[in-house]
Amino acid sequence: MLKKLIKLVFIFGLLYQTPIYSKSTTFNDFNSRDLSNYFSGIIAYENQNNSKALKFFNLSKVLLNKHDSYLKRYVNSLVLDNKVPQAINVIKNNGNKDNADFYDAYLILIIDSLKKNNFDEAEEYLTQSLKFQDQNRINLVIFETLKQYIYTFKNKKILNNKKNFGNLSLIAETFQRCYLKDEKTGAFFLNLINNQQGDYSRYIFFYLNYLIDKNKINEAENVVSQFDYINSTILLSQSKSWVENKKFKEFNKIFSCQNHKDIVSEFLFLASNLYSSQDNFEKSNFYLNLSNYLNPKFEFNLSLVAENYYLNEEFNKVRKIITKFNKKDEFYYWFRLKKEAQIIVEEQDYDNAIKFITAKYNQIDNPNLKMQFDIANFYKNSKNYEKAIEYYSRIILSLDDQSELRADLFYRRGGSHERLGDYKKADEDLLNSLNINPDDAYVLNYLAYSWLERDYKIDQAMEMLKRAYESKSNDPYIIDSIGWAYYLIDDYNEAEKYLKRAVELMPEDPIVNDHYGDILWKLNRKIQARYFWNNVLKFDDTEDGMRKKINIKVIEGLKNS
Repeated sequence: MLKKLIKLVFIFGLLYQTPIYSKSTTFNDFNSRDLSNYFSGIIAYENQNNSKALKFFNLSKVLLNKHDSYLKRYVNSLVLDNKVPQAINVIKNNGNKDNADFYDAYLILIIDSLKKNNFDEAEEYLTQSLKFQDQNRINLVIFETLKQYIYTFKNKKILNNKKNFGNLSLIAETFQRCYLKDEKTGAFFLNLINNQQGDYSRYIFFYLNYLIDKNKINEAENVVSQFDYINSTILLSQSKSWVENKKFKEFNKIFSCQNHKDIVSEFLFLASNLYSSQDNFEKSNFYLNLSNYLNPKFEFNLSLVAENYYLNEEFNKVRKIITKFNKKDEFYYWFRLKKEAQIIVEEQDYDNAIKFITAKYNQIDNPNLKMQFDIANFYKNSKNYEKAIEYYSRIILSLDDQSELRADLFYRRGGSHERLGDYKKADEDLLNSLNINPDDAYVLNYLAYSWLERDYKIDQAMEMLKRAYESKSNDPYIIDSIGWAYYLIDDYNEAEKYLKRAVELMPEDPIVNDHYGDILWKLNRKIQARYFWNNVLKFDDTEDGMRKKINIKVIEGLKNS
């Protein structure tokens, strides 16, 4: 009994001292169980365990209009659980309450109005949200963009935006023109695609969608001929497959720029991406679920939701989402299988993951190059280099001699040979890669480092590293390599400059810390050297062989020094 009393006093104290407590409410208005459930919900919510939070919020709904922050948390939890209609009902049923006045509420009501084709109502809610637009820049962007879109949907005209958000403004105008069937739409899409300030590969899909809607099939075929399956995004690979197999109707099934809901859904997807790039996966999923509510046909967007949950290690949620990708002739089915294999790696090991993905791969008729490439990489990452070489070789043999893809495949196969200690074949493959792409910094670095480790062609290796460094001067692996090269030619002062920077960029990398320790020892900074060697022993990914060598260094230092 005493423990229970202490617990309740603790909860009351926290509620009283924080904004959770509403000044209009007294303790007599609710019981200890409601408080306990609410407080548990808050903890789960703050720990980004949304499903658990929603469970507790549902148990404490008696507090719905008694705490300023309750309604906001509850609504957000509903959206995050993909219960958007329920979130809308909660907002509408509590719209006259003081605690219903928050930005997300107006945004959700705008989405609901657009879903119902009620542009006037959407405009009214947008005006009411004006007071929140300055809270952060993304809110401001959302307000101004929705303002443009709603105006275009209502008046069939483009609203000239007084605020310029760079490429985001260009995207908005492109879709407005597409909605209005403006003759300049194609040129605007091309401008987006060719923009060098960001990755606009997704807009190739929308351009293809536009071309096919205009029955410009030849132009669409020309577009897809310029990209390959291996280096393309999943959406573009799927688009390429549809065009090549004459499945043109598939495009309009998932998106149409004549549908206002599809356009706004895409904008919300863009907002979700902005938050995802900031590692704010909760906010990213919030916007993604609103996006999917407006356009549930575009199931491919769910891949980002799955990625967000995967990065947050919510694997059960990932599994639930990816079950939607079940068409074996589509690239998103392969995405599902890869994601399942990655989860097996995290929960078990590479061996079981390889067994799973290989079994699924063998069930697919005529697996494409992308699938073969992914299988090869799985084997390489699991250190089964013989099998990796086998699959890389298959792909190389299937490619035209002029294919630029061969450069990357030679690089990967060469790396696999090098790991097996077959340096002759490794050098041959890596040099073949450089013959195709002589300025590839990563191939230059890999081959040069391999030579350094073998005390082979040191001068040539140094020249290759200098070329790599000129191209990728901020890459920590290249910085480590060139620093190590200076170490091998006994220029310890120059080596220290590079390795110090490499450690700053990769403070938890075992090899970099080991190299830096060696250099410090040579510079007679032995206490510091042992510090960095000891760091290596603390890292989880330090291999057993390296641990044994480091333990000797910590005790004995570098021999012959």
